[in-house]
Order: sequence, then structure tokens, then C-alpha cells
Amino acid sequence: MTENPGVLVEQAVERSLRLVATWPVWDGQPLTSDDGRTFTPHKAVRRIADHIIDHLAEVEALLAGVPTQLDEWHASALTSAADLAPFTVDDVREAEQRLRRLGRTLALRYAALDPAEWDKDRTPNWTLRQIADHLIEVEWYAQQVGDLS
Repeated sequence: MTENPGVLVEQAVERSLRLVATWPVWDGQPLTSDDGRTFTPHKAVRRIADHIIDHLAEVEALLAGVPTQLDEWHASALTSAADLAPFTVDDVREAEQRLRRLGRTLALRYAALDPAEWDKDRTPNWTLRQIADHLIEVEWYAQQVGDLS
């Protein structure tokens, strides 16, 4: 398969942003996912961005032949005071800009590579295609808040 796997991540970001666009009506009450984690619009946007950043850093480390940086933050286990802030139309626009740029940066990074690199064995790490396939799941964070229209 020669389609850039990063493009699929861009598409997942766009699907997420369709949900994000409905969030300015959020009532301020955190939502609980099936696994018991708490989500708010700000937290979902933060987690999408952080997840892409984490794996973009991993891709860069793998390509540079250096160890990946240890992930030492709380990820979705933490709900900060900032996550509880009202979510406005301006927050939607900011999320659109940030998340689209991140998705595009990942897709462009993959596009700059010889497609053979996407499936190169990088044991004990995932292949670059596997990383992109995993990143398609960022949409899950947006689904935890859902369509509030």
C-alpha cells in the first residue's frame, strides 16, 4: 500500500474537528468515558494534540536512530483546572488551527520519506505505519465528549 499513512491521521483530525465544532454549547459538566476517565472539551483537544505530539516525537527519534524520550506526564488520567474552563467558539478556532497543523505536519513528515521507511522493522518499536494506524484513534478523545449539537 503506497498511500501516505499520515493522511489517515489528518482525516481522523478532521472527523474530530466536526465534533469539536459542536462544543461551545457544553454545559460545564465533565463527562465520564466507559473506562471511567473524565473528559471535557478542553481535555479532549489537549489529548488529541498531545497524542500526536508524542508519536511525532517518537517518529523523529526512530528516524534519527536515537531512543525515544520517556513519557512522564499524566496524559488522560489528569483533568486540570484549565480543562474545566468554558469552551467557546474561539476555542474551536484555536483547536482547528492547532490540530490541523499537527495532523498536516505528521502527514508531511511521512510524505518526505521513501515509502519503504513506513514499513521498515524497528523492533522493539512499532513501524511508522503502525504508529500512524494507532494515531487514527485520536478521534476516540473527541468521541468522549461527542456531538453536542
